Amino acid sequence: MATAQTTRRGAPSGRQRAVAERTQRSIRRRRARSHVMIGLMYVAAVIATLPLLLIVIHLIRLGASSINLAFFTQTQRPPGEAGGGMANAIVGTLILIGISGIVGLPIGIGAGLYLAEKRATLLATTVRFLADVLNGLPSIVMGIFAWQLLVKPVQHFSALAGGIALGAMMIPMVTRTTEEMVRLVPISLREAALALGYSRWRTSLSIVLRTALGGIVTGALVAMARIAGETAPLLFTALGNQFWSTSLRAPIAALPLQIYNYAISPYDDWHAQAWAAAIVLVGIVFIISLAARVATRRRYGTGD
Repeated sequence: MATAQTTRRGAPSGRQRAVAERTQRSIRRRRARSHVMIGLMYVAAVIATLPLLLIVIHLIRLGASSINLAFFTQTQRPPGEAGGGMANAIVGTLILIGISGIVGLPIGIGAGLYLAEKRATLLATTVRFLADVLNGLPSIVMGIFAWQLLVKPVQHFSALAGGIALGAMMIPMVTRTTEEMVRLVPISLREAALALGYSRWRTSLSIVLRTALGGIVTGALVAMARIAGETAPLLFTALGNQFWSTSLRAPIAALPLQIYNYAISPYDDWHAQAWAAAIVLVGIVFIISLAARVATRRRYGTGD
């Protein structure tokens, strides 16, 4: 009797062993599925980054030899003459980005703040829907619209028209990013500010906007990086300029336009410079994206 009790208590019964084996088999199957899914995610991550790596390698292979001091300090040489650079296009691109930021950021941030604070109103719903539609609008449509509105009445292309067109493209991106960032601010902060006697508008500007500033800056920089490579709107507005010009009322050179003009030319030297300009343009986008990462890290202390 004592031996039978020891067997029941110390050694597992047949049913318990069967349950344990089924549990072990289930754990092994789950681990196998987990390993397969993690492997698929690694493959997807590599495939997602592979086009960028191939593009960068291709650009460096074809354009790195044309990057020198003259490329950053000189302007375009006459057709068929070797040498020269794209200093005017680099400066023109920075001017266009600056104008677009002046035009797009205040409107986009203000609209995003309104959408987040008045999210349930009819106007907010309408603006949100139109911003999403505008965000998916082809850039060439924005270009021809800007030409009709800004270039045709004054009968000349200009840097100002190009910057406004790019700024209009930036508005929906900044608006939606700002809205999402402001929504992440805890309601308790708003309630605390209102309880201390802050007005509604002062709470939004001093507390909510300041708290979400890191994410808003990141979204703004990403939007600026995106419009930096746009070509179609500039063909209808800034047009391009082979000479040195920083006037806002005259056509201005830009790297995307210079790349387009050089790429369709019959000269090999211009082709090489087009690849070099593409490297510089990717570098500008990389620097802006890196600045966004740094801004996020300083605000939230994350390194992702």
